[in-house]
Amino acid sequence: MELLPAIDLRDGKCVRLRQGDYDQETVFGDDPAAMAARWESEGATRLHLVDLDGAKAGRPVNTDVVRAIVDRVEIPCQLGGGIRDEDAIQLLLADVGIERVIVGTQALKHPEWFRDMSQKYPGRLILGVDARDGMVATEGWLEVSQTSAIELVRQYAGLDLAAVVYTNIANDGMMAGIDSGTLCDLGELAEIGIPVIASGGVTTIKDIEALLKVEREHSGVSGAIIGRALYEGTVQLPEANALVQGESS
Repeated sequence: MELLPAIDLRDGKCVRLRQGDYDQETVFGDDPAAMAARWESEGATRLHLVDLDGAKAGRPVNTDVVRAIVDRVEIPCQLGGGIRDEDAIQLLLADVGIERVIVGTQALKHPEWFRDMSQKYPGRLILGVDARDGMVATEGWLEVSQTSAIELVRQYAGLDLAAVVYTNIANDGMMAGIDSGTLCDLGELAEIGIPVIASGGVTTIKDIEALLKVEREHSGVSGAIIGRALYEGTVQLPEANALVQGESS
């Protein structure tokens, strides 16, 4: 299981939101590229970037900052937020240098387009599934659909996707741990056959231990994104990586 530090970008700064609420923002740094270098130096093997402005605008916004991050680190980066058309995919993969992009809203609203893109960019797309009470949220979490998270992922089984990133919005940025319902959802998603990356709720080492238990039982949980816990120091990346690496050795 791979641990991915999260760098959420808003107005060119490194921030964290609570439950995706743009009015509940904490700024953790004015230099996201320096933050990226810090996580790389502490043992990160991949970074998870989110363009919060892009998610709201429906198009990539913080591209200069993202480019600076990609130029600064040697490890691959994945990015979500505002990726709604092929131009955005091309810009981020071919021009900015992102390794893989996360598509959420368009995968729900335009499934045929998402299927086409997954065939055109094999192994480079991640399905982003953000859920509130098990239902998919879209438009930067500003809207909640009538489609269940499990149902959405099932319809894309068999595609050459890099992963599914599953976020329970209720947990995200709340420093309250990962609840049992989310762990059950992750286990169910892992059985579909696409690698699953857990996002939201990792607060202490105990949460990583809980995810490792799900991974042992289902094997499809390939990663966990850690945000506020790293910034507030309740999880130390070297210690967390040692736990995961010990599990796999």
